[in-house]
Amino acid sequence: MEKLQYISQGLTMEDQELNIRKAIDNGVGWIQIRWKNAPENEFVKLCEISKKLCSDNHTVCIINDHVQIAKDVDADGVHLGLSDQSIEIARHILGKDKIIGGTANTLSDVLQRIKEQCDYIGLGPLRFTSTKEKLSPILGFEGYEKIIQDLKSLSLEIPKIFAIGGVILNDIELLHKIGIYGVAVSGLITNGTAAVHEIKLALHE
Repeated sequence: MEKLQYISQGLTMEDQELNIRKAIDNGVGWIQIRWKNAPENEFVKLCEISKKLCSDNHTVCIINDHVQIAKDVDADGVHLGLSDQSIEIARHILGKDKIIGGTANTLSDVLQRIKEQCDYIGLGPLRFTSTKEKLSPILGFEGYEKIIQDLKSLSLEIPKIFAIGGVILNDIELLHKIGIYGVAVSGLITNGTAAVHEIKLALHE
């Protein structure tokens, strides 16, 4: 599984598509299509375009929230928030071979996601980010470290956890040392703050 996920950004379909194309062109191997409050017909069209782009470039294509759309466009999987459709129902709809990721904010959430057998966990936020509405309580590095230590104390295998929420390049090495598998970023790539190869180097990928 790729250690770097790009979460798409943009207020219009044109912006979204442009940012997704730029991310792929710069070597991102995993795109999560996330466009909150989009008109459904435009979101479906974006997903169709993005799936073809990803397929043509051997890039993983994940749809945020929308299980049925992920099925309809034959995306590689779906990412679900804590208040979205359940992992179990999504698995039934998409089948065992598709990737299903789940959001978490606390140890309890992580334990729930492990029990639900999702393929990876997006854990955050690391710090404040303006790209997400209704932000969950901020974890900080201490929060990640405590959750990893608590999982170890419970003798549980550490799942593939991606740090999300305001991650910058200088954070990645420390997150890696803590035991975080990868990072899911949006602004870091959209705004060109860090090159993809720099991020991958920091992730030891």
